[in-house]
Amino acid sequence: MATMNISLPDELKQFVDEQVAAHAYGSSSEYLRELIRKQRDVQALRGMLLDGLNSGPAEPATAQTFEKMRAGLREHAAK
Repeated sequence: MATMNISLPDELKQFVDEQVAAHAYGSSSEYLRELIRKQRDVQALRGMLLDGLNSGPAEPATAQTFEKMRAGLREHAAK
């Protein structure tokens, strides 16, 4: 695991310490790792949403749409 040192103003250091204590994190490093993971997940979700937005106009879902999905799942399960 790599090490990274950061400098924080006293106000932010106090906030981190409070969060560690209030949410039972083992250390400030654990708290910061969790924040970074959450931000990574937010960016991934944002990317998926943008991909969907840029994929073209939506098509209405019909009974035929769902039957095609079921057929695809059955075919996949049979493999």
